[in-house]
Amino acid sequence: MTEDLQTFCPDWISPPGDTIADIIEEREWTQTDLAKRLGYTTKHISLLINGKAPITEQTALKLETVLGSSARFWLTREAQYRAKLAPQDAAEDLRSWVSWLDELPVEELMAQGIIPKQDSDAKNQPNLVQEMLRFFRVASPQEWRNYYGGKEAAFRPIQAQPRDVGAILAWLRLGEIEAEKFNTQKYNSGKFETSLRAIRQLTVLSPAEFLPQMQQLCRNAGVVFFLVPTLSRAQTSGAARWLNSHKALIQLSLKENLNDRFWFSFFHEAAHILLHGKKEIFLDNWDGENRILSKQETEADEWVRKFLIPPEFDVELTQLRSKDKDRIIILARKLGIHPGIVVGRLQDEGIIPINWMNDLKEWCHPREMGFKNNTLPEMILI
Repeated sequence: MTEDLQTFCPDWISPPGDTIADIIEEREWTQTDLAKRLGYTTKHISLLINGKAPITEQTALKLETVLGSSARFWLTREAQYRAKLAPQDAAEDLRSWVSWLDELPVEELMAQGIIPKQDSDAKNQPNLVQEMLRFFRVASPQEWRNYYGGKEAAFRPIQAQPRDVGAILAWLRLGEIEAEKFNTQKYNSGKFETSLRAIRQLTVLSPAEFLPQMQQLCRNAGVVFFLVPTLSRAQTSGAARWLNSHKALIQLSLKENLNDRFWFSFFHEAAHILLHGKKEIFLDNWDGENRILSKQETEADEWVRKFLIPPEFDVELTQLRSKDKDRIIILARKLGIHPGIVVGRLQDEGIIPINWMNDLKEWCHPREMGFKNNTLPEMILI
C-alpha cells in the first residue's frame, strides 16, 4: 500500500471504503471480521465501506493499526473523497432548485449586467441558480426565504396591486451591494437634518453638481444614498431602510424622472429615516391612485411639504393661480429651491392644472443622473 499521499489524486469519485473493501478481500476477511477487530458494529462497517459514514480521526487510528497505512493516509483519502463528492452534491442541489428562478427577475438582472448573460434553458438554469445565490449571498433558496422573509415582513405596502416580492428584494439587494462599498459616520439625526438643509439648496444645480455633494452630505450623517435602476417587476420608485443600528440607506430608481418628483421622493425617504424608527422598510411607488397612504406615508409627505415650502408661504402659494411664470420663479428664488418644485406643489394641491407650466420643471435624464445603458450609475460610485 503506497504511502505517497501527493500522488494519490484519483480523477474518479471513490470512497475510502473501496480501499478498505479491497484490503479485507485480499485478506479474506468478512465485514463482520473487520467490525470485531475495529470494535464497531457490522452496520457501521457497511456504512463506512459505502461512504455513508466518514472516517474520523479515531477511525483513522484504528485503521492504521488493523489494516496498515498511516492514519494520515486514511484521513487524506477521506478528505479527497469528500472534496470530490461536494461539487456533485451541490450540482444536484442546484438542479433541484431551478423553480426558484421563477420568483426572481433573472432576465432583467442579466440585461443590466448584474449577473452574467446566458441562455435561460434547462442546461444553464443550475448555473443561474448559483449566480442568484451569490447575488443574494445565501446558501440556498430556503436560506433566502428564511433571511429575506424577515425583510418582506418589514415592508410597508406601497400600492394596492399585488407585489412581486422577489423583484423588490432583488432591487433592495442592489442597494445593499452599493452601500457595502462605503463606510459612513455613525448615524446622527442632528447631522442628518443639517445635511438635508444643505441638500435643499442643491435643488437649483445640475445633476452632475448636486449628486456627488448630496451623497457626501448623507454619508457624513450616517446615511448612504444611491440611484439604483428600476426593475420593472418591482414597481418601486424609492426605499428607506436601516442596514444596521447606525447606518441607513435611501435608494431611488429614477422611475419618476422630473426633478420635482425626484426631490420630493428623496426628501420623502429622508423623512422616513428621521421620523419612523429602524425596524421597517419603507417602499414607495408614485403611481397616483394605486398608492397607499398609511399614517407614516402621510407624515412623510407632510414633512416634505413643510420642509420644501414652509407654511408661512402658503398664502403666497395659493395666489399663484395664473400662468405667471415670473411670479413662480420669484417665489422659488425667495425659497431657495428650483421653480419646478413650486410647480409640482401647485399641481399636487390642485391650485393649477397638471399640464400647466411643466416647462419650468427639468427632466432628470438617466445619463445626466449617472446611468449608462441602464446599468448601475457610474457617476455616483464615488
